[in-house]
Amino acid sequence: MTNKNLFAREALAQIPKILTLLDRNPHSPTYGCFDRNFWHYKIIDFPSGMSQEFVFPLALIYDTDIPNNPYFHQPVIKDWVEAGILYAARSAHKDGSCDDYFPFERASGAAAFSLLACIESYILLNLEDSLKNKNIDNKTVLDFFEKRADWLAHHHESGQLTNHQALIVLCLERLSQLLNTSRWDKAKVQRLERVLSWQNEEGWFIEYEGCDPGYHTLTISCLARIYQFNPDIRIKEALIKAVELAAEFVHPDGSYGGEYTSRNTYNFFPHGFELVGHWMPEALQINNCFLQGLENRLSPCYADDHIIGHHTWNYLLAWQDFVDERLSINTPLNKLNHRIWLKNAKILIDRRENTQLYLALNKGGVFKLFRNNKIVTADTQISLQVQDKGKIKNAVGHLVAPYKLNISDDEITVSGQLGWAKQKQMTPLNLLILRIVMLTVGRFFPNLIRKILQRILITGKNDAPFHFIRTLRWQNGKWHITDKLHAQTWDNVISAGIGCDQTSIYVVMSRTFQKSQLQPWLDLTAEVKKLAPSQALEIKRQI
Repeated sequence: MTNKNLFAREALAQIPKILTLLDRNPHSPTYGCFDRNFWHYKIIDFPSGMSQEFVFPLALIYDTDIPNNPYFHQPVIKDWVEAGILYAARSAHKDGSCDDYFPFERASGAAAFSLLACIESYILLNLEDSLKNKNIDNKTVLDFFEKRADWLAHHHESGQLTNHQALIVLCLERLSQLLNTSRWDKAKVQRLERVLSWQNEEGWFIEYEGCDPGYHTLTISCLARIYQFNPDIRIKEALIKAVELAAEFVHPDGSYGGEYTSRNTYNFFPHGFELVGHWMPEALQINNCFLQGLENRLSPCYADDHIIGHHTWNYLLAWQDFVDERLSINTPLNKLNHRIWLKNAKILIDRRENTQLYLALNKGGVFKLFRNNKIVTADTQISLQVQDKGKIKNAVGHLVAPYKLNISDDEITVSGQLGWAKQKQMTPLNLLILRIVMLTVGRFFPNLIRKILQRILITGKNDAPFHFIRTLRWQNGKWHITDKLHAQTWDNVISAGIGCDQTSIYVVMSRTFQKSQLQPWLDLTAEVKKLAPSQALEIKRQI
């Protein structure tokens, strides 16, 4: 029988960390703030609004009756949730927005995540009565909810992040119910239309430059809840396509996602699959397989100061809405000897004999390969350290680009140029410039600043002077991988190798640790040093 308590176990383990992040001193001016870097270490000059999302896991754990839960119905937990909501209101801008990574950023994601958390916590714990008993004006909280909802309804961020749009719809829906108002009906319709229009015909929702199965599950989670309140047939059809696609990305060991996805995440948000599972039993099989991964400790670590909250509350909701009547966990989720070619996403999934290959052809052939339901190899393409104009730069093969492809039944080839990795770091001068800009003209144009930073840190690719050809050939029950790398000169190459988890764009939820990353670095430096100027580097492997 599938053990739903695994969801609660994982979430419960994060609560001490979340409480450590919280200023729990009622006499402190920052009482209720979850940004420890701000209130305790004092190493930043503003609190991250995203941190106030952590009220939701606390509200849920307060209300979750499971063995070994020391927080169940503890009055002080409820007090801290109230304090967190009040601090969110107190630290917001006048228009209801909040910042995340730099002052006057006015970040949609942080505003949506934290507003949803505050609304849900307020409803779950019936805080209206609790605030009255403490002689706290309930209007303060509701006015804050309205201001932030108004801001979210009218603000349009740069970049295409479908999960943010779905979160905003859910926020507006929940607040409309709480206040019994039709005030945001038009905005809800417009945002929902955007979410549905951003779903590719292959089933995935766009996240920056393509398909990220991890954030895809968050969008499913939001849409599944929206469908509960608004049973629109279009939402149901979108969810069916989305769930069918998500099933293809569940690895045979129960893990999910990785560096072959557009945003390099191992995200998995299970709640939506439980909700959809009431009318689409196949969705429950996805969670069955993921629970096997949790049982085998294959979940990634999200226990850092900024992202610990997302999965914690979603796991608790999955436990709460768990469907007890479900198919056996032994029922296969995916067909064997079957190939899925997502032409628009440029991701190929090949299952044959005892192997499963997950291959990102929009990322130069980054892949994960499983055999007998265990990971054998993860590969994030060739990486070079290069001396270029007095600087040490990193040329990589895993950046998103329109590479040249040749795909047949038993052979796949991808070729193109390596790209310069995005390795921009903050320095005291850079931070000073950013602060001056944001405190003057930038505060009036935060979306422009965000767009510029996205271009620097996330999107786009600048070619490096190295041409690669990666070939994967199926022969005699094995995948044969040949990499060829051409360069005009090798003199400026300091080192070379292939890693299992390299990424080169800034994504908040990426670069988390997962057990499959205990794979050694394949050092190719000695091979490069042997090469003549016009000679190609060639690496052949059988897996």
